[in-house]
Amino acid sequence: MKVLFACICLGFSALSLAQSTLTPELLWQLKRVSGGTVSPDGHFLLYSQRTFDMAANKGNTDLFVVDLRTNKSNQLTETPFSEYEAQWGINNTIWFMSTEKDGMQIYSMEADGSKKTQRSTFKDIELEGFKVAPNESSLIAIEAVKMRQTVNDKYPDLPKANARIEDDLMYRHWDHFDDYNRRHLFVHTISTSKEIAATGTDVLYGEIYDGILPPHGGSEQFCYSNDSKKIIYTSKKLQGKEFAQSTNSELYEYVIDTKETRKLTEGYKGYDNNPAFSSMNQLAWLSMARNGFEADKNDIIVRDNSGNDKNLTKGIDLSVTDFAWHPSGKRIFFLAAIKGTVHVFDLDIATGTYKQLTEGQYDYVSLSIFGEYIYAGRQSMVAPTDLYEINIKKGKVNQLTEVNKDILSKLTLPKVEERWVETTDGKKMLVWMVYPPNFDATKKYPALLYCQGGPQSPVSQFFSYRWNLALMASNGYIVVAPNRRGLPGFGQEWNDAISQDWGGQAMKDYLVAIDDASQEPYVDETRLGAVGASYGGYSVYMLAGIHENRFKTFIAHCGLFNLESWYGTTEELFFANWDHGGAYWLDANKENYKKNSPHNYVNNWNTPILVIHGGMDFRVPESEGMQAFQAAQLKGLKSKYLYFPTESHWVQSPQNSLVWQREFFEWLKEDLKP
Repeated sequence: MKVLFACICLGFSALSLAQSTLTPELLWQLKRVSGGTVSPDGHFLLYSQRTFDMAANKGNTDLFVVDLRTNKSNQLTETPFSEYEAQWGINNTIWFMSTEKDGMQIYSMEADGSKKTQRSTFKDIELEGFKVAPNESSLIAIEAVKMRQTVNDKYPDLPKANARIEDDLMYRHWDHFDDYNRRHLFVHTISTSKEIAATGTDVLYGEIYDGILPPHGGSEQFCYSNDSKKIIYTSKKLQGKEFAQSTNSELYEYVIDTKETRKLTEGYKGYDNNPAFSSMNQLAWLSMARNGFEADKNDIIVRDNSGNDKNLTKGIDLSVTDFAWHPSGKRIFFLAAIKGTVHVFDLDIATGTYKQLTEGQYDYVSLSIFGEYIYAGRQSMVAPTDLYEINIKKGKVNQLTEVNKDILSKLTLPKVEERWVETTDGKKMLVWMVYPPNFDATKKYPALLYCQGGPQSPVSQFFSYRWNLALMASNGYIVVAPNRRGLPGFGQEWNDAISQDWGGQAMKDYLVAIDDASQEPYVDETRLGAVGASYGGYSVYMLAGIHENRFKTFIAHCGLFNLESWYGTTEELFFANWDHGGAYWLDANKENYKKNSPHNYVNNWNTPILVIHGGMDFRVPESEGMQAFQAAQLKGLKSKYLYFPTESHWVQSPQNSLVWQREFFEWLKEDLKP
């Protein structure tokens, strides 16, 4: 077996002088960088920085710029109100949203933070996002429009009634119940003095659909044409059962002057979103070919000025996560997972040739381009996001921000090893090994098998604020993180292999990975645990029934326990239909559900388990966790149920997150004794 070592130490030469290791409390003190868009003149890089007040149990986002001529950062806003949707306008004007006065309003300021001015006077408008036209003649706003009758509307004499009356599906989605509104796009004119009209034109007037893809879509899903006369937006114009069973979103063109709309993606069957024009008026967007498969290969489609479409990445066995046009309009740069990392690729429009531009054990997470430079966010398993400058011609990477240097420079950090393991069917699988700080190969350590969610989500160099592998290692555990079957970055065949085989080869991949690690003299095979969320939580439940006494403890967060009950309560049914073949009551699917549902293996459970679930998780409803905990209790196993009534598939509030971390490590410490 070939082992490739690559120790990530963030480049700190004084690491030997570090004073401590990463803790949950320190994790929540880290500043979170996002964005990173270059100004029209190429002089400034605009980004957001989010910090958290644990005592107040809330976060706050401020705006910053890097002066690219001096590489110095400047804080533009410092208020108790968060600033959102920051973007560049003409002459380096910065537009953004804030609740500082009169509810959510739109503001502008100069690149140095001066001349901050409120530009909108919206009343009774639920503003949720916006984008300014290239010539600043108008802006597109995402606004909530009431489209359905509540029970109190139907029975006005019962104002305190608290009930819902539903006659179709999608009455709840991910983490919220339908609020009877739809997110429409409105065009608001902007005067020469930059004042925004209080009322706007509804792009979807009378339509009962959203102008974005709910619930997570935003301003990235629409754009202006270069002349500011047209809007291209993404919408899945389906309702109820049809919406729940399809991923077929479309791109639409809206002409501002005539108010005419036409569909642009007739014949495209899967997700089509994130449109963007080049300087040469070519329209590009991301597209998936298969309807119902949310984790299908994501390709870049380009439509030229004659209306002809070309799939630029059809012959490239990578799935694109984001892209940006080069100012020349002749090249596109895109991000894609590859072998447990996410890197920047350079694609020539005319020839279709491409090359990987960046390398190393990193995930690049954003792109903005000016001239021959790319400005990108980058992170790794041991380093949160900072901003970097990439020289396109030379490939040289220069770090621009070090927002957490004050904390990270004092920490002894884990090291990360790339390891390739042979699977039971003779293939090579990448496994990330994360070792504790000051790792000593002469000692024995407990190990955690990390089970990834998705199931089609890469085990890349991500830096998570909950499932943080560096934090796990810093608590004394060797973390074994396999890129098992069903993950992008290793070709579409590897990605697709998990569909309708959740409990099959992927489980064998997990067991091979932990068995391989257990052969090392520094791994204590009597102190092994398995942890994971979502499909990772499912994996833990499944492993609990088939692990043959390998593991001493388990932790499952928001896992799927009973696939039949889950199918009857989840909302986006296209996911269940694709990955499990459809409904459990169909004869053709009965064997699949029997073979792949963890609840059918509970008779073999004999290991302590911590079950965690959120009450507002509608993708994997709370009853899945309750069933698993009840089964463990009735079997007499040491077990605990950690329940967050107001959290969803994720735990997002600061204090709840610390409860999560403390219970997580307390449970592991009891059984594995690091």
